[in-house]
Amino acid sequence: MNYLVSLLKEIFIKRKLILDLSKADFKKRFVGSYFGIAWMFLQPMATVLVYFFVFQMGFKSVPPVPDYPYVLWLIPGIVPWFYFSEVLNMGTGSLQEYNYLVKKVVFQVEILPVIKTISCLMVHGIFALIMIVVFLCYGVMPKISWVQIIYYTFASSMFSLAMVYFTSAVHVFFKDMAQIIGICLQFGMWMVPIMWAPEMFPSIPSWLPVLLKLNPFYYIVAGYRDSMLTGSWMVERPTLGLYFWIVTIVMMLIGLKVFKKLRPHFSDVL
Repeated sequence: MNYLVSLLKEIFIKRKLILDLSKADFKKRFVGSYFGIAWMFLQPMATVLVYFFVFQMGFKSVPPVPDYPYVLWLIPGIVPWFYFSEVLNMGTGSLQEYNYLVKKVVFQVEILPVIKTISCLMVHGIFALIMIVVFLCYGVMPKISWVQIIYYTFASSMFSLAMVYFTSAVHVFFKDMAQIIGICLQFGMWMVPIMWAPEMFPSIPSWLPVLLKLNPFYYIVAGYRDSMLTGSWMVERPTLGLYFWIVTIVMMLIGLKVFKKLRPHFSDVL
């Protein structure tokens, strides 16, 4: 716990440096690319279109929220997942990518996962704006509950960061961690769930919805949909919210402990 407090102090003291490095990291992705930032959105947009045609046009699936087309039900679920996936993929290799900073004795390597998270957050902010534009284009009037997206984005950031502290530290010594993360994310998308919901399939066992809620990210996806579609507030899911934050805090403490234990050996391996 003391390590967490000291980390928060370090982040506050070096907030300007962290923000500057995050901006530089964001810009660095598009150096030498003709289409620049467009590539970051083409693949996610293509993914949304594929699932839209498969589930809406092919299977004729009816979303659990009445009076809304499937695409409006899909987007609030898949947008936070894109953010989570990007933070985990980019953050896991952050120590390897910035090995020249890790080798500097005076540099606090604990802020590198934070830098990657903020860099991905910039992209997520653009996606959130696109999501809102899509809703407006479909004639959905803005709701006050839409402001909850800020809270759920913060919750997703903390959950992602907790995992990245663990995966980035292990990745220095076990390079296969990146591939394992990629495989887990492929399965995880279907276990949240994002493209489907138990309500779409009446024959699904009654215990499955309960099992799905054990995945902490279920809270994020449900929160985005509550905010954008139904107008429900976070206080209406108190048990799920409490469970999410307990799991996130425990994961954060474990991740930081592993990071702290392996930190003295980073420069030697890198």
